[in-house]
Amino acid sequence: MKELQISKRLKAVAGFVGEGLVLADVGCDHGYIPIYLIQKKQIPKAIAMDVNQGPLLRAASHIQDWGLEAYIETRLSDGVKALEPGEAKSIVIAGMGGPLMEKIILEGEEVFAQAEELILQPQSEIGAFRKFLGEQGYCIEAENMVEEDGKYYPMMKVVHGNMVYSSQAEYYYGKELLRKRHPVLLEFLLREQKKAEEILERIKDLGTASARLRKQKMEEEAEIRKEALAYYEM
Repeated sequence: MKELQISKRLKAVAGFVGEGLVLADVGCDHGYIPIYLIQKKQIPKAIAMDVNQGPLLRAASHIQDWGLEAYIETRLSDGVKALEPGEAKSIVIAGMGGPLMEKIILEGEEVFAQAEELILQPQSEIGAFRKFLGEQGYCIEAENMVEEDGKYYPMMKVVHGNMVYSSQAEYYYGKELLRKRHPVLLEFLLREQKKAEEILERIKDLGTASARLRKQKMEEEAEIRKEALAYYEM
């Protein structure tokens, strides 16, 4: 049987999972990450979890299609509530908003305390999410970013430890991505800059309070972006 083909985003997320670790995939959707990793013999077993019955049934169906029921268990779970501390050493949460991920991590504190690594791919509020991780005693060990169908997806491998960041740009765009001068992040920064310039041009003559506020916020973001772009000139 051929291996499951998964999207560029999911493949990049899966690439961060440590070899030989039992995996919990929180918000597993179709169950593709555990199936892919079991087929590659990267992990021995997995628990695919979702808060909704629909995605879980889809995941169970795919697991059955690939004949992997002995290796991947499905569980209906709000966050990690159906997971025992120490049961999974690698926890994946991908494709959710930053605030929802924060809620899951806070509510599952005992479970996350015993995990060796978290593989996280937040979809929103990413700067604030990186700050949250630092405040909770986590350290971002590695980062990656992929572009797929015109969308940009940052992702990170997180372990317990101290995180020292020196600028807003590092929180907004990722210290590891900036240090490596990641080419996909550069693409994203240049695209955001172009979009911002077009919007500023459109609203420059508007005198309304909301236009002034928007302009101010965009100028602040432009400064942070400028900080980030400076890494590529070093």
